[in-house]
Formats: sequence, C-alpha cells, structure tokens
Amino acid sequence: MYRRFLKSKLHRVSITGKELYYEGSLTLAPELMEAAGLSPFEAVWVYNLANGARFETYVIEGRPGSGEVVLNGAAARLGEVGDEVIIVAYAWVAEEDLHEFRVRLVYVDEGNRVREVKEASLS
Repeated sequence: MYRRFLKSKLHRVSITGKELYYEGSLTLAPELMEAAGLSPFEAVWVYNLANGARFETYVIEGRPGSGEVVLNGAAARLGEVGDEVIIVAYAWVAEEDLHEFRVRLVYVDEGNRVREVKEASLS
C-alpha cells in the first residue's frame, strides 16, 4: 500500500512577480527548488497566507540568485506581489519505505534566500 505524505515545504516565501499572459506555472529561483528537492515541471500546491487561496500548479526554474517566486497564467489572479505563500509537494510512499522517508522543510529570509533547511522523519 502507498500513503501520501508531505515531501517538501517552502515556508513563507514572498511572491515577487505576476505574469498573467504566460503559460501557467510557478517560477521559482533554482536555489529554492534545490533546497526543497523540487524538479522542473513537478506538481506543487500553493497556499496564500494573505487571501486563503489554495491551488495546484507546477514549477519552472527562474533566474539563479533572483529569489524569484512568480505566479504565471491563471495563478497570477490568486496572489499579489508581497503576499507570503507556503509551497508544498507531496509524495506517495510505499509502506516498506516509510522508515527511510524524509520530509524537507525550507525556511527563507525576507529576500527569499534559503536561511535553513531541516529534514524530518516519520518516526
């Protein structure tokens, strides 16, 4: 049996831009993607702390060192520049792999630069 768990979380990153007339996605600085263990085109969920919006999209890689968190396409209607959001990815984990599964939690500073990465186990 497989169970779904939080895989990674970018905690309280700030939206830095919006591009309504763009293919739908979420642009993230590559440092944020790497810290969270996210791959280009991987599905993520975005939870906007300012307005309660919750939506699913996928990530694309932004410019290195930029701290970018850009809402693209329809998602641009779900937040404003400066809004803090939580970005999460989930994973399906086989029962027999639960003992080695780790969750990655990423905390940033006011410029969306990685401040701390924590790993948590299920046990």
